[in-house]
Amino acid sequence: MRKWVYVILVLVFCALFLKACVHRDYPSAQPPEIRPKSDIEKVQFPPQAKTVAINGVDYLQSQAPIGKFGGELRASTIGEGPKTFNPFNSKDNISSLMSDIMYDGLLSTDAETGEPIPKLAKSFTVNGCDYLVTLRRGVKWSDGKEITADDVVFTWQNIIFDGFGNTSIRDSVVIDGKLPVVKKIDKYTVKFTTPKPFAPFVRLLSSPIAPKHVFEPAVKKGKEYFEGFLSTNINPSVLVTSGAFRLEEYVPAQRVVFERNPDYYIINKDNEKLPYLDRLVYMIVGDLNNEVLKFEGGEIDVISLQGANVARFKELEPHSDFTIYNLGPNTGTMFLSMNLNNRKNAEGKYYVNPKKQYWFKDLNFRLACDYAIDRKNMVLNIANGLGAPLFTAESLNSIFLNKNLKPYERDLEKSKELLKKSGYFWDKKGHLRDKFNNHVEFDLYTNAGNTEREAIGVMVKQDLEDLGMKVNFKPIEFNSLVNKLVNSLDWDMVIMGLTGSPLEPNGGKNVWMSDGTLHMFNQRLEKDKNSPRLDWEKQIDEMYIKGALATDFEGRKKYYDEYQRIAYEQKPFIYIYSPIIITAIRNKFKNIYPSSLTGITYNLEEIYIDDNQK
Repeated sequence: MRKWVYVILVLVFCALFLKACVHRDYPSAQPPEIRPKSDIEKVQFPPQAKTVAINGVDYLQSQAPIGKFGGELRASTIGEGPKTFNPFNSKDNISSLMSDIMYDGLLSTDAETGEPIPKLAKSFTVNGCDYLVTLRRGVKWSDGKEITADDVVFTWQNIIFDGFGNTSIRDSVVIDGKLPVVKKIDKYTVKFTTPKPFAPFVRLLSSPIAPKHVFEPAVKKGKEYFEGFLSTNINPSVLVTSGAFRLEEYVPAQRVVFERNPDYYIINKDNEKLPYLDRLVYMIVGDLNNEVLKFEGGEIDVISLQGANVARFKELEPHSDFTIYNLGPNTGTMFLSMNLNNRKNAEGKYYVNPKKQYWFKDLNFRLACDYAIDRKNMVLNIANGLGAPLFTAESLNSIFLNKNLKPYERDLEKSKELLKKSGYFWDKKGHLRDKFNNHVEFDLYTNAGNTEREAIGVMVKQDLEDLGMKVNFKPIEFNSLVNKLVNSLDWDMVIMGLTGSPLEPNGGKNVWMSDGTLHMFNQRLEKDKNSPRLDWEKQIDEMYIKGALATDFEGRKKYYDEYQRIAYEQKPFIYIYSPIIITAIRNKFKNIYPSSLTGITYNLEEIYIDDNQK
């Protein structure tokens, strides 16, 4: 099973040098009294799975201990539930999570080393610009049809490259304005050719493969039809999938239930078809507090703990039925961002009020806000000390982290000096005013229901109001927030987070490239694509392109170090802190191999229940 705890597209560089580069020199902010019972640094991972041919089928044989069949694992998601069951339309974390369960890719990620490893592919080779993939023979879709090269070519050429659904994968592989070429060699062999050597491409092969005979009619009807294809009101029996579990039931706002795929291509050492579990259930919970209550009440079996709950759970752990694991720093980033957009909408109205444009485009203003934020206080009071101040676009566990950069200490006097340089002053009531005598007042958004971000928002509001600003904090529903960030563009400031990869920065291309679809701090809609770029935007564009085209780790790192330095100095994002990922799971579940790269339940097909364990 591909990684699903962190819903991210992990893009990594060539396997020939990846293993040598992966290390565990992670910043740590975890107090010693909360050290977990099981240290992920000492996990003894089973050997990699191997291919075994049985009756004309190239099975992938798990080398994990043999378990017992039966039972279910109950997990949870926060929010309203999935928006689609189409893996190519997934634009939210929950929908992507569901897709990862139902659809496999050609490759996956080794939980110990980070290396790309075969999944639907039996093997793969990289030779310069050519990626040759050999498929497993005899592997079937859930309707009994064989998975072949035709499915792979169709997926990449007619869905991904033609821009159907979420275009993030396509956007990630555009090189000098050109896309790779995909070609069928024979029934079980496919060759991809990139325009230039492109280090991140190999991990893109973990993207899901679609059944051509199901998706082709929808593609022929056009992109508008495809947007609604395989919506959440679909009959589960219609879904044709390849993963270890298939959809059994979806009850909106309550649960998503998956049942075991009885003809999955991964087997155990006794040649029995996995997965062991009969069902995988996702309870849809409204917020983090409700999630904790359901775990305590035994309604769910696994939970990611927020800092405020960790100490109490550690006290309970010795006398309870669960184990707590420390998975290291979060692989994503959390930040405050200002809307730097100075363009107009179709009606000729500025997306951002011009007086606010004046504040936000002023680097001294952005720096002043950065110096005003008390990150240490947030780590202590929100994350309960289980985190570390964040200062750069790469996560704290990234092998590409620029360690020469450091977080700003809170310094209100420094903030005030910077503001004075740009002509700001304080009136008799202590209100901050710009040189045109406008009171500095703006809206601050985040997604409602995320209690951590809401708490951060309250503290950011106070920190900035200590400078005399007026901050209107407005948590709103997540989809409404996303619409503001990427469509209507009518927002001032936002507290947001982005998923990421500790192994490959190129996954952030949509965010950092000036024409990216998630370039939220200066978003360009289609009509704005040719608008001028800021000088530092041009520099980041250049670093991103060069970083992807370099072929060795050190060569790539210098470019990614430089883009981090530019972002650090220009402050399009003001980074906040990185929480430590603390996860608890019931002791009855076995074949649990916690990994800082992939979580604790990435290998769903291998997990089983020991009924004797309490």
